[in-house]
Amino acid sequence: MSKVKWGILSTAKISQKELIPAFQRAANAEVTAIATGSDVKKVKAVAEEFGIGKTYDSYEKLLDDSEIQAVYIPLPNHLHKKWVIAAARKGKHVLCEKPAALNTKDVLEMKQACEEENVLFMEGFMYHFHPQHKRVKEIIESGEIGEVKYMRAAFSFHLAQKENNIKMSPEKGGGSIYDVGCYGIHSIRNVLGQEPTAVHVHAVKDPKYHVDTDVTAFLIFPNDVRATFDVSFGMARRSEYEVIGTEGRIIVPRAYRPDWFGGDGLVMVEKGNISRTETLNADQYRNEVEHISEAIINGYTLDQLEHDFNNTINNMLVLDACLDSIESGDQVSL
Repeated sequence: MSKVKWGILSTAKISQKELIPAFQRAANAEVTAIATGSDVKKVKAVAEEFGIGKTYDSYEKLLDDSEIQAVYIPLPNHLHKKWVIAAARKGKHVLCEKPAALNTKDVLEMKQACEEENVLFMEGFMYHFHPQHKRVKEIIESGEIGEVKYMRAAFSFHLAQKENNIKMSPEKGGGSIYDVGCYGIHSIRNVLGQEPTAVHVHAVKDPKYHVDTDVTAFLIFPNDVRATFDVSFGMARRSEYEVIGTEGRIIVPRAYRPDWFGGDGLVMVEKGNISRTETLNADQYRNEVEHISEAIINGYTLDQLEHDFNNTINNMLVLDACLDSIESGDQVSL
């Protein structure tokens, strides 16, 4: 089987913990180079640990490597736009961590560059590649829970170390809504299959770091459908959503990180006095890597990806509206 040759821009923790191992598990991808923007000693250590053949002391040098077909970008949020565009201009396909950028304007510029250079781009919402979400949509479409009226999502964890943490840096795109709120927005939009018409959001901001640490959002959809999500840096670990219809409900308690449970996703259906739980197992990071690698090998266009630029743009439009609502305190229409 053909394998796409990938390069990685930075030695970010998510690269080492999740993505490099996923590339190694993938049947159609291999990491052949990794670059650092500052720490040469560290990049060499990471390359040795994972058996990566080439290291570079700058991102530009990796992008100049003609053997590299695609790059994975796990850089801080404020750097995504710069390096996605730089990679595209060098003819490299891109898998970029979420959120794709800090606002819709930047995402549109990234899209333009990728279209001009005929390269693929995919935002790294790995959870999207676990089959539990497809199963949720099948159950909704079957009519088992009746007409959907409400969806609730939650993603939280306790961030103990705030000092020198990019999640707490406003200049680098820190804050809970960028970090985990984007998952709530994404899952609500994609499970409901609709775009919200308005949002109203409240946030608690850290008095020292001036980023949102706790966010509660209310979303209005067409046909009298409502949704909420809450995210936090100060609560116990949660990764879940719930869909409520006129006749029953679906609970997904491991929505975003089933990999914490060996890949087991749970879809729990309650209707009247009857309940059942379906278990679906998958390697969501590997699925993500294999999907975009397959797309590269088979010459997909941007809109043929399972998670395409339009999905990224629509998610960012809602994220922008949420941020506007936080600042104004008012409901914001889309």
